[in-house]
Order: sequence, then C-alpha cells, then structure tokens
Amino acid sequence: MHIEFRHLRTIKAIHEAGGLARAADQLHITQSALSHQIKGLEDQAGVELFVRRSKPMKLSAAGMRLLRLANQILPQVEAAQEEFSNLREGKAGRMHIAIECHACFEWLFPVLEGFRKSWPDVDVDIRPGLAFDALPALQKEEVDLVVSSDPEDLPGVEFVKLFDYAPVFVASAQHPLAAKPFVEAADFRGETLITYPVERSRLDVFSQLLIPAKVEPAAIRQVELTAVILLLVASNRGVSVLPDWVVREVKYSSDYVTRPLTEKGITRTLYAAVRSEDRDKPFMQKLIELARVEAKRLQEA
Repeated sequence: MHIEFRHLRTIKAIHEAGGLARAADQLHITQSALSHQIKGLEDQAGVELFVRRSKPMKLSAAGMRLLRLANQILPQVEAAQEEFSNLREGKAGRMHIAIECHACFEWLFPVLEGFRKSWPDVDVDIRPGLAFDALPALQKEEVDLVVSSDPEDLPGVEFVKLFDYAPVFVASAQHPLAAKPFVEAADFRGETLITYPVERSRLDVFSQLLIPAKVEPAAIRQVELTAVILLLVASNRGVSVLPDWVVREVKYSSDYVTRPLTEKGITRTLYAAVRSEDRDKPFMQKLIELARVEAKRLQEA
C-alpha cells in the first residue's frame, strides 16, 4: 500500500468536514477528484475506509487507523515545512562560532545575548577556536563564523571587518616603565610577561612586536582569565599586553597604566570569517552589526 501525504490530508479533511463536498472545498479540489482519490486508496488497502451509508460520513476502523497516522505525521510535516521556509527566508538557522581571540569571550557574550533576543530560532553555540583549526572547520561547515585577526586567502571564505583595536602595554603604576610615554620591544627583555595560555603566534605582543625584533622576555607567565592578569599586573608581578577594549576598566584606575606599543602604536583588525554563501543571511548580518556596536561601546567606555 502506497500512502502519500495527500491521502492523509484527505482522510483528515473528510473526517473533520463530515462529507465529500465540504472536504473537497477545504482541499481545493473537485468532489469527483476527491472520490476518485478515496476509491484508489481503498483499492490499495483492500478495505473500505468510510461508512458511506452514515450521515455525516464516518470513518471505518481502517479509516480511523489512517486518521491516527495523519494526526501523528502531518503536524511534523508542517513543522518541517515551516522550518525550511524560515531557513529560506533567513529567520532560522545555525550559528556556531569559533573564536581565535582569547580575550574576545568577554566582548562576545553581550553580543550573543542581544542576538538571542532578536533571533530566538537560530541555534547558537560557541567554541574556543584555539583548541582546533577553526578556518578549515569553517570550510567544512563544522562552524559558521570564526572570529580572527589573521585573514587568509581561502576559497569560499570572506573576512568581514568587525573593528580595529590597539594592543596596549599594561603595567602597575609603580613599575619603572610607567614613566615612559610608550614601550618598545627592547623594554620587555627584563620583564615577566603575563599572557593568555595560547601559542605565541596568536598573541599580538609576539606576532607584531617581539618576534620581528627577536626579543625574548625574561619570563612568561600564562593566565587564563583577564581579571587575574590585571590582578597580577596591579601587584607588580609582571606586565602584559591586552587589547585596548579589554582594559577599559583600568583606564581610570590609579593602580595601572597603559601605554602604546612603539611610538606610533600598533593597530590590529578583528574579522568575522564566514562562508561566502552565508554572508547575506539576515541573521548573519545582524550578528555582525551587533558585534560592531558592542565593540564601539566598549572602546568609548
């Protein structure tokens, strides 16, 4: 027996309407076509599906079995159709994010909270991109957006600019380097540098300053949390380099000083790497918009 969705819709419509004429109107087909469909289904089943001598028209025991099947399956089919429609229209989807910037968690959480309220039907997840190869994962559709400051020329991937930031030197107000208007690579030679626990190539202080100058700090101390880094810096246990928007809380604190890296300063750009086919999805555009707004708010705080 070959049962189609239209057969289930027909059984349900006739049961609810109580007759062929009204059911045909609901299904937008002629009564003749509806009768032909029912006869064909009954021929396949080998049993009658309706008690035709009754008014209103009633389902037989076999017909009731199909009605139960229709009530079980049709709502699931309609839900799937609605989901696909939302996907086509950009109202629903998946937003799995990988972050190659350790400090970005603090910036991104408010962004995701605002995004969740605007797009409740989008499945959001966040993964530390430092633990795996985030950009290849993006190409394989394992994640949908990668926050990165290192753009690459990758087929099918676009790097959308989010915002510029400046990595800045952070030290205790009592530190000798606090008296300088800016710091240079050579100033780190005798210092304990406090960093996030990531590869050197992913840290601005190394990639933009120390590695090109071939300078090695006296010691490196790795710390997971920004708050703990700042606590250690305030205690004069070492110095650090953090994005300017991360150290917004210390701008007006007498315990810290921030200084540019080099006389001209260093500017970096944070990007959202996305697949080209996804860039114009409404919820993708909304996330990027929220990310830019939150970054501006932090930098102006």
